[in-house]
Amino acid sequence: AQIDAVKAQLAALQQADPDNHSPVPDDLVTASGSGLDPQISPAAAEYQLLRVARARGIDPQKVRSLVAAHTEGRQWAVLGEPRVNVLELNLALDALH
Repeated sequence: AQIDAVKAQLAALQQADPDNHSPVPDDLVTASGSGLDPQISPAAAEYQLLRVARARGIDPQKVRSLVAAHTEGRQWAVLGEPRVNVLELNLALDALH
């Protein structure tokens, strides 16, 4: 079932952005137990950046700046991985209009 879910997610990502031939970050095709992940990796944000910029009619560099501004580092500089707060990023993108 997990393999089928990953394949379906890969197909959905490719359908949403057929010109994107970059490797798909793992966290875009897997999910936590709840499936409601509030954060994504910087790589996952970068993978989606041009599609989001096009869909919102925003300069990709502005989106990239907002992603950087909403990227949190490792906790206490050693625990976990850098991550992008998706809710805060989306609110900042919404505030541009």
